[in-house]
Amino acid sequence: MPSPARLLPPFVALALLAGACSEGTAESADAQSSPPVSALVPGVQAAEIAARLSDEELIGQLLMPYAYGNAADKVSSGSATANRNYAGAATPAEIVKKYHLGGLILVSTSADDPTAGTNKTTNVESPAQVAKLTAGLQLAALSQPARLPLLIGTDQEYGQVTRIREGMVQLPGALAFGAAGDPAITEAAWKAAGTELAAIGINVDFAPDADVLGTQPGGVIGSRSYGSDPAKVSAQVAAAVRGLQAAGVAASVKHFPGHGHTTSDSHSSLPVLSQNLDSLQAGDLPPFAAARDAGVGLVMSGHLDVKAIDPGVPASFSSKVLVDLLRTRLGYTGVVVTDALNMTPAEQWSPGEAAVRAVLAGNDILLMPPNLSAAYKGLLDAVRSGRITKQRLVESATRILALKLRLAEVPRPQMSVVDSESGRSAARAVAAAAITVLRGPCDAPLVTGPIRVTAAGADTARGLLEDALRQAGAEVVTQGGSEVRLIGYGRGSADLSQTAAVTVALDTPYVLASAKSTLVATYSSSRVSMSALADVLTGKARAPGRAPVPVQGLPPSACAKA
Repeated sequence: MPSPARLLPPFVALALLAGACSEGTAESADAQSSPPVSALVPGVQAAEIAARLSDEELIGQLLMPYAYGNAADKVSSGSATANRNYAGAATPAEIVKKYHLGGLILVSTSADDPTAGTNKTTNVESPAQVAKLTAGLQLAALSQPARLPLLIGTDQEYGQVTRIREGMVQLPGALAFGAAGDPAITEAAWKAAGTELAAIGINVDFAPDADVLGTQPGGVIGSRSYGSDPAKVSAQVAAAVRGLQAAGVAASVKHFPGHGHTTSDSHSSLPVLSQNLDSLQAGDLPPFAAARDAGVGLVMSGHLDVKAIDPGVPASFSSKVLVDLLRTRLGYTGVVVTDALNMTPAEQWSPGEAAVRAVLAGNDILLMPPNLSAAYKGLLDAVRSGRITKQRLVESATRILALKLRLAEVPRPQMSVVDSESGRSAARAVAAAAITVLRGPCDAPLVTGPIRVTAAGADTARGLLEDALRQAGAEVVTQGGSEVRLIGYGRGSADLSQTAAVTVALDTPYVLASAKSTLVATYSSSRVSMSALADVLTGKARAPGRAPVPVQGLPPSACAKA
């Protein structure tokens, strides 16, 4: 058997670190003189590498846990204790080495993030800190005998689910892209976002969300989706995948086979998909098929009870869903990753048993096991007992390594691209195209004279809008004036103002069905969305967007051209 140290050619590993090393270093010189990665055949090369790995190395490739601490090698005493409890090692770098990890996810929490419950720590602070952390993690992985680089992922959906919020361009949320309705703008924006992520060492983004919303309010996915029309959502998802992956970041569409028609949250319960197979195929699966056609790197399996296929079994643990439907019927050949295994539907089993069941069901990467030590031991015991064959591990590792080889073909950008004007311009284009007037004038200012901004659940957005209005030449007051009422995430009709001249929905637009006066939707509370809103309010710009979900009693737009 060849020496493990020769499993992965150094130029492949170094390609993932390009940009992390300063110019003129030995690493840069080696990478410059090595054969081009494009000369490889990823599938064949990956299979050869995977076949030579030990059981322990194969298991490590399938694991993508989190870790405590903002640096690879030096963490606080509290983080060290938490890491020991979770993984039996003190630092993220030690965890990578101990388990021969194939990947690691970076996480954070925020007050209005519906996914925050699964994130037990925050290890992202700034682009510079993340770049240093990811470089340290990669060096830890490459110091191992097999020299296999990491997949380093995060949930950068933009909108409510955004891990890195400071120092990087912030795109509007997905529903704003759906309102803009222009796949070319979508692809450009996601390429800009992907370029930033790649520059700081993140090569997997658990985005875009491919869920199609139902036609009635009340679903849990909300503005994370591109809308309720399967064909339009498909076009948006494919464009986002193309944009991200052109930048060297693997996209991961979620939550297969579709979370958009559910009313309960898979973080805390097992949502039920009650539609029949024909409805599932027509209403939920098209965006996943579009992502497949766009060459998506990963599909995330959802913790969802698909009654028409495997009742009572979460899709993330069902071979009928992941093998029979996703791989056989849809023809998907890439990597399948579980949704977080520390979510309630997965915790009906012990961490070790859940890991084994997830692999047997057809997942390749096990995301965020609740206890890494137990998950690893469960897998190793299953291999030694014959419950999981080594060939099954090799199949998953081959897909994972093939993805790593594909990513290595795209040069890593320099840090100078982070928060660049080109990225901000791409974000502004989406925000401006998304603004929707559902009721009100189209060729005149929506408000005149002094403007008073009030908010429900949107204090940050209120400050951003007030600043943008001043920049647009409007007078902003705290008393009197024309009231512009902002309705934030999670707020409803009880938060409406009866005195508002303009009511603005910053998240899903359903609340506007109960509102009076002029009605506007931005679908996002980002800085660029508030700037675009200010331009429409003051008459400096039209509102070209169309609501990507039906709002009872209102047209998709009062102003957009048909």
